[in-house]
Amino acid sequence: MRHPGDTRSRQRGFTLVELAIVLLIVAVLIGGLMVPLSAQMDIRNRAETDRTLADAREALLGYAAANGRLPCPASTASNGRASPESCGAGGQCVCTNPHDGLLPAVTLGLQPTDSQGYAIDAWNNRIRYAVTGANAWAFTSSGTAGLRTAVQAAGFASLAPDLLVCASGTGITATGCGSTGNELSTTAAAVLVATGRNGPAGNGADEAANLDADRVFVSHVATAAGGANGEFDDIVTWLSPNILYNRLITAGQLP
Repeated sequence: MRHPGDTRSRQRGFTLVELAIVLLIVAVLIGGLMVPLSAQMDIRNRAETDRTLADAREALLGYAAANGRLPCPASTASNGRASPESCGAGGQCVCTNPHDGLLPAVTLGLQPTDSQGYAIDAWNNRIRYAVTGANAWAFTSSGTAGLRTAVQAAGFASLAPDLLVCASGTGITATGCGSTGNELSTTAAAVLVATGRNGPAGNGADEAANLDADRVFVSHVATAAGGANGEFDDIVTWLSPNILYNRLITAGQLP
């Protein structure tokens, strides 16, 4: 007979079944924490990228106010500098990568950058930058080829920046959004694209539209891989020509 004070029954260890249950509970708790942490990281990175794009937009306007024109996008071989960085005869700057270039952080004096001088988002992906080539490159040119001469010759109504931003990639072409209901902007002077957590992979039709070399882009809220046009986590912003004109007039670059 076991003595009432015998503690041997309380000294036995966990059985394998009990240990398995404990490990299962721990795994469930850890898994429950991981999802919110990942979501919080994405929220933080998107907010940080929003700020980076806002700074880049202001830097573009500041550059325009100082130089009377927008900089060309950087090429993959220009080490973070506009391509070309200086204008040719008559002040004309014909950009080498107008619709599929990168944000020229070195030219604009922006941070953060990667080791080669290209502006990056919070996921360390290079930020894409497109600029209009309308009016014989007047938006990126100076002197007799620039905006001042164009406005003096034919007025603001003659200017026709032609970058388009669409609400969906469905029905878009290389030159249009497919329908007026799909248009967010048809006269953008510049477009900035951060490719988000999944990077420049083009995981869906809408993301692919932001990676090609035409002047049509797509912007909408993030969607999962099961969305109509696949996964989309790009962050897109664009520069209205009216804001650009206002900044240039204030700086004395336009009449």
